Amino acid sequence: MNETTLQKMTQMKLFGMQNAFQSILETKQYHSLNNDELLAMLLQAEWEERENKKIKRYLHQAHFRYQASVEEIDFTHPRNLDKTQLLRFTDCAFIERSENILICGPTGAGKSFLVSALGNQACVKGFKVIYFNTQKLFALLKMSKADGSYLREMNKIERSNLLIIDDFGLQPLDAQNRLTLMEIIEDRHGKMSTIISSQLPVAKWYEIIGESSLADAIMDRLVHTAHRLELKGDSMRKKS
Repeated sequence: MNETTLQKMTQMKLFGMQNAFQSILETKQYHSLNNDELLAMLLQAEWEERENKKIKRYLHQAHFRYQASVEEIDFTHPRNLDKTQLLRFTDCAFIERSENILICGPTGAGKSFLVSALGNQACVKGFKVIYFNTQKLFALLKMSKADGSYLREMNKIERSNLLIIDDFGLQPLDAQNRLTLMEIIEDRHGKMSTIISSQLPVAKWYEIIGESSLADAIMDRLVHTAHRLELKGDSMRKKS
């Protein structure tokens, strides 16, 4: 009977439950369990199996630049990184409140690692995250207009609980990219969170966006519910 039960669990793709039941049988642990305890143990194993698979799927779909975690963040390097402020973000309540995070700092300050770590943490917490380098994002969306997949790509961005735009401001936006950014920010405003990193201070983003009325509209929506991290100091890549 137990062998039949294991086979049915496998056929029904209850792999967490199947592995737990197999372990219980091999260790003869079932002798010390009542029915309620056995059921609870099997259900917990299946739940954990599915949660782990979901997290792995979210991490794979996010396409982070670095496989970074919050635990790996270096708080010893003098770069004006407030440990208390950053660790407050690890519960991902800012995502639940649809708040944004804007990170500025010089080249080598570790901005991409930070945003990847925060994105990784969000995936672990069960949020859908999507990461883009700014230039690759705009290139993708320009190509998607040509092949007819634009709406699908924009819907994917809009539905993500957290959108990360890295390396913003390396070059000024042209008219098409400016309108695309406005559409992205407008779709997400008040509903989803966005993290943007840039070498430039936020005050200079107006110049990068260009066209004052659109720049004002975009920045108003970004900054209104934003937390700011302003990194300083020498490049971390100089560390020996």
